[in-house]
Amino acid sequence: MSKKKFIISGGGSGGHIFPAIAIANGLKEAYPDCEILFIGAQDKMEMEKVPAAGFPIEGLWISGFQRSLSLSNLSFPFKVISSLLKAGKIIKNFKPDLVIGVGGFASGPTLYKASKMGIPTLIQEQNSYPGITNIILSKRVDKICVAYDNMEKYFPKEKIFFTGNPIRKDMVNLQGKKPLGIKHFGLDENKPTLLVVGGSLGARTINEAIEANLEILVQKGIQLIWQTGKNYYPQAEKACKPYAQQGIMATAFITQMDYAYAVADVVVSRSGAIAISELCVVKKPTILVPSPFVAEDHQTKNAKALETYHAALLVKDVEQKQKLMPEIIRLIESPQEQERLRTNIATLGVSDATQAIISVAKTLIS
Repeated sequence: MSKKKFIISGGGSGGHIFPAIAIANGLKEAYPDCEILFIGAQDKMEMEKVPAAGFPIEGLWISGFQRSLSLSNLSFPFKVISSLLKAGKIIKNFKPDLVIGVGGFASGPTLYKASKMGIPTLIQEQNSYPGITNIILSKRVDKICVAYDNMEKYFPKEKIFFTGNPIRKDMVNLQGKKPLGIKHFGLDENKPTLLVVGGSLGARTINEAIEANLEILVQKGIQLIWQTGKNYYPQAEKACKPYAQQGIMATAFITQMDYAYAVADVVVSRSGAIAISELCVVKKPTILVPSPFVAEDHQTKNAKALETYHAALLVKDVEQKQKLMPEIIRLIESPQEQERLRTNIATLGVSDATQAIISVAKTLIS
């Protein structure tokens, strides 16, 4: 059997990069001697995260089209042409058996060129409401892996396979990790712990709400693990300093996310698709604060999908100053509500999504 070659394209945020890396690792398990090449967008976080995970990556000069009037839109047609030419050249030289798109700016030109060249193509759509790029690509690609029901509204029905979203392997089983997390973060095992994550890039409004209420958390005896994102971290670190002895801590990025989930009694999170998929698998009582600044407002749609099942609480971004902290306190002080949310969110968890996606991919490889 000849050595298989795969291209995985997309990125822009952790919500696209983490599933891409999970798929790459799944392909490595299925085809140990395979070659995998990533194609991302220049200057986006995939150019750092993908090599850190041990995979080579090529960058395209591509970015999104701004819906508001913006000078950057003037360069957009040139970026598209440049990216199509470069993607075509990379594909021609690498000769992949399959090209997989995970969403993000780079996946458009890459999947378009691969489909034009007759190479098998697969999209992995993380959200309940797909982006315009994947809706357009869906007419050209061979198969589409999805994580939500009723996606035939957007994609050709015969191409859709329900697989769930791939999540980081260390999230699948948290059993026995709580004592390790307590030690890692220097926490008191007898106090409740709040985990706040604003996504890989941080979330300014959530950060502001938490900073304004640190004193209340201390008064209530609540410990805090607070992922702020890189930009807000210096301010958050300064704000947390007076409460360090009470288990209040900020960090720009949590590397041991499995430990953080293991010790958390309640989680506050944005509602990106991968964050939600992880929360369903780790079965944590969660308050979702959707970002209103993402394409097609898909985070609100993701959050409402969980709220419908009584699997998470929802606080709108515009209301977080008034409502977020009261909801946090109410949930932490209500074991019954925590149990209800934990039970309901657990029914939505898909822990073998990566294997399901690899199974679909195998059908396209000769």
